[in-house]
Amino acid sequence: MSQEISRTDGFKDECGIFGIFNHPEAANLTYLGLYSLQHRGQESAGIVSTDGSKLYSHKGMGLVADVFSSSDISRLYGNNAIGHVRYSTAGESHIRNAQPFVVEYSRGSIAVAHNGNLINSIILRAQFEAYGSIFQSSNDTEIIVHLIASSKESSLVDRVIYALKRIKGSYSLLFLNEDTMIAARDPHGFRPLSLGRLKGSWVVASETCAFDLIEAEYVRDIEPGEIVVINKDGIASYKPFPKAQYTPCVFEFIYFARPDSTIFGANVHAVRKKLGERLAVEHPVDADIVIPVPDSGVPAAIGYANASGIPFDKGIVRNHYVGRTFIEPKDSIRHFGVKIKLNAIKDIIKGKRVVVIDDSIVRGTTSRKIIKMIRSAGAREVHMRISSPPTISPCYYGIDTPRRDELIAAKQTVDEINDYITSDTLGYLSVEGLYAAVSEAGGSFCDACFTGRYPVDIIKEQNAPQLALFK
Repeated sequence: MSQEISRTDGFKDECGIFGIFNHPEAANLTYLGLYSLQHRGQESAGIVSTDGSKLYSHKGMGLVADVFSSSDISRLYGNNAIGHVRYSTAGESHIRNAQPFVVEYSRGSIAVAHNGNLINSIILRAQFEAYGSIFQSSNDTEIIVHLIASSKESSLVDRVIYALKRIKGSYSLLFLNEDTMIAARDPHGFRPLSLGRLKGSWVVASETCAFDLIEAEYVRDIEPGEIVVINKDGIASYKPFPKAQYTPCVFEFIYFARPDSTIFGANVHAVRKKLGERLAVEHPVDADIVIPVPDSGVPAAIGYANASGIPFDKGIVRNHYVGRTFIEPKDSIRHFGVKIKLNAIKDIIKGKRVVVIDDSIVRGTTSRKIIKMIRSAGAREVHMRISSPPTISPCYYGIDTPRRDELIAAKQTVDEINDYITSDTLGYLSVEGLYAAVSEAGGSFCDACFTGRYPVDIIKEQNAPQLALFK
């Protein structure tokens, strides 16, 4: 039996975008940039380049290393390129939805790469289809292309502004035509997007870890509501949107971003350690060892151990070479799906009172299996600590989450969750503790998954593509 194992009981990765302008190895560097952003999407990958006369594209399903060969890269001509790694939040898993999305229209060719989710895409799509427009994919990114093509504005940047003023939701975007690259971030700044410099070239990426690999220098973040235009004349910035409350996604710090990245003005690893330190203050326990659920639980576990004085150790090992599917044996193996990815180290755990640190609990089934695995390894006690508040609401801004009725914390108390996952005690970080840990990055975040407070009103968008998640 074929089963999905890419953390089916958790939040799914979103998407990552990368672009470089004016470099003779643009496609190769974009390939490397996507390698650094692989954690943001493992479903498909693509690169579009240009030599100034036409666009060249290569896309495929799977990981970056599987999609591109050296011969594929060699056929992506030109000094400018953008790339994308995808996990679908809108649109099915199919090659037709792989990005960057490329079209030819009356003004030439254009490619777009998108990280985010448009909450009014179904409404806009229905309007276009009513006038006879034809769509090639089922993802919301194609809406942006139709809006650009329908604009009467003369310049590309004005056509992009026209399109973005008509969409709602979250987006970090890269556009590429024959002579220009444009980066844009939504007015709320939900998703990270950074600007870098590599000698005479400009670089844009979802996370700064992509700059490190190609030895580019981080310059600054693309600001919320900013459109940055890069062409042969240099770089120009536009801020055409009404000012909105800055609400970057706090879950980027908790789980999504790589620990070596700096997003929203703060280092991810440092923030995760602070989450663990706050967790130790809020939920102390007498124990012998602190262990993380790898990999995102590691920094928080270090912070918890430092603040509590309880020794840290890696009591669980993760298999990093597991693909998206596996063949399950005919004879039942208890907790097979978790055990193929995670395994407890018995010599470290046996006879110990163990504190287990994880970043979140979604449905609870994975946590339950992990705790049983730790007990089977001989732990005397298992105390579960979560470096985020209880997840009570789904995300509509670019993260694939279960429906509300599938979120265990939306329908059960902490004590009931503790009973279900079979831990001796369970403690979540408070919302106040979360904000204290991320204070270096500012005081305002989108925390809707923990509070149910949505910066962009989803309910009014009656046909929002993820509205069913409310049920």
